[in-house]
Amino acid sequence: MRALSEAFVDSLSELHALDVSSGPLASLGKPEGYAARQVAGWSERWIRAKTEDVPALDAAAAWLAGRLPAASRPALVHNDFKYDNLVLDAGDPTRIVAVLDWEMATLGDPLLDLGTTLGYWIDPDDAHEVRALPFGATLIPGNLSRSEVAARWAGRTGRSEADLLFAYVFGLFKIAVIAQQIYRRSAEGHTTDPRFAALIHGVRILGRQAASALERGRIAHLNS
Repeated sequence: MRALSEAFVDSLSELHALDVSSGPLASLGKPEGYAARQVAGWSERWIRAKTEDVPALDAAAAWLAGRLPAASRPALVHNDFKYDNLVLDAGDPTRIVAVLDWEMATLGDPLLDLGTTLGYWIDPDDAHEVRALPFGATLIPGNLSRSEVAARWAGRTGRSEADLLFAYVFGLFKIAVIAQQIYRRSAEGHTTDPRFAALIHGVRILGRQAASALERGRIAHLNS
C-alpha cells in the first residue's frame, strides 16, 4: 500500500504536469476564474439541495469564498481521482495502468483536484465516524497519510503548500454537497434505494470534519 499510494500521488502529479497550453487539451475548459466558479457553484448547489441546516457546511462555504487561492498555472483536472477509479496491473498491483471516469475532466486549478482526492482520503487517526465512511482503501496499513499525500503532491508538482487546507476543506464540502443532492432525491421519493436514505449522516459527518480541520488549521488529525 505504501508503494501504491506513492504511485497514486505521482500519477496525479503527472496528470497535473501535462502541457495544456496548446493542442487538443487547450480547448477542454476555461481555467480563468476556475476556483471562484467552483466555490460559487458548489455553494449554490448546497443551498438548492438543503433539507436541514448544517451550520458547519455553511461556515465552510463562507470560509472558502473568503479565502480563494491566487490564480494558478492551469492544468488538466480529473475531478474524481481516487483509488476506485484506478486500474492496476494484475501482476504488480503497485503499478497503475489506467485511470477511469473522465467525464468531469476539464482545465482548471489542480489544487482543487487534489482537494477532492484529500476529501476522500481517510486517515487511521481520524474520528471514528469519519473512518466509518465508505471511502475505499486509504485506511489499509501502509498508505501515505493525508498530509503526506498533500506534501508529496506539492513536491512533485512544484506548487505551493500554502493552500492545502483550502484544498481539503473544498474537497470535504464538495463531497458533502454531492451526498446531499443524492439524499434530497431520496427524501423526495425519486429513488427507493435504502442506501441513499442514510447519506444525510455522511453530510453531517463531513461538515464536522471540515469544521475540525478549520479549527485545527491543518488537514491531518494528529500530524501536519
